[in-house]
Amino acid sequence: MADTLARSPALGPLLARGALRSPFKRPRPDAPAPPTRLVLPGVRVDLARLAAYERVCGFATGAEALPVTYPHVLGFPLAMRIMTARTFPLPLLGLVHTSIEITRRRELAAMSAYELTVYVAGLAPHRRGTEATVVTEARADGGLVWDSRSTYLARHRRKDRNEGPPDTGTPDARTPDAGPAEAPAAPESSPRRPRPLPALAEWRLAADVGRRYGAASGDRNPIHLHPLTARLFGFPRAIAHGMWTVARCLAEYGPREAVTVRAEFRAPVLLPGTVTYAAEAGDFELRGGDRVHLTGRVRPLPAHSGRPGNG
Repeated sequence: MADTLARSPALGPLLARGALRSPFKRPRPDAPAPPTRLVLPGVRVDLARLAAYERVCGFATGAEALPVTYPHVLGFPLAMRIMTARTFPLPLLGLVHTSIEITRRRELAAMSAYELTVYVAGLAPHRRGTEATVVTEARADGGLVWDSRSTYLARHRRKDRNEGPPDTGTPDARTPDAGPAEAPAAPESSPRRPRPLPALAEWRLAADVGRRYGAASGDRNPIHLHPLTARLFGFPRAIAHGMWTVARCLAEYGPREAVTVRAEFRAPVLLPGTVTYAAEAGDFELRGGDRVHLTGRVRPLPAHSGRPGNG
């Protein structure tokens, strides 16, 4: 069922609606994914908000092309509309953003118009509960130019808890209650590098990073805004948006060509704080002492995959 929208929905009322409906939802991996496909045509970028996003994430301001992560910001209100609807089977409260995979087929001009499409590709069992995959697509001139697949985990007890992928998720930026204060460490069965990635930069993060990113992205989740509101949900201090950590790393990495990006959220970044950016040969990570907050990789697309298509 496709629903063509005239404008992007406001996030505040959606978050409230999702929070109110959460207690009435009982997640399970065999629940049907909602059939809704939301389509928003003629989307143009607000250049002032884009500049604020570029500043807080470390991208060069005034560039003619959008940052590789920015279409996620444009499509996030549509994703929230689906995830807060009655037909979405997972409760918004406690939902954890575990990973994102982005494919950019070419640079996206900041002045162009785009058609955005968002839908849920399906639900799958996870060792800690049920995981939903939300797809966002951006088209220009009739061709698919950018898409992403985000996974969101609803934690709950399962009888067959040994099935499904290992739990690598951590609270990101998506919900008013993003889960427990401590995200689980990567399981011992996870593949380990022969040595840590070499550290390239150390960033001292101010206490207002969450507020600045929230203003630029529209994602004003209380766990990112102030220590007091973060404590209501189990965090000792405000935490950085997970999508900010991805964007900040990619701003440092600087992908320009047609690429795929894969990132996994592993542990929250407390604000204020100090983190280390490390990268080598297309792999990157964000560390705080011995804790790994984020791991990711950037790979170029094959030449034939970089051409816009019909999707």
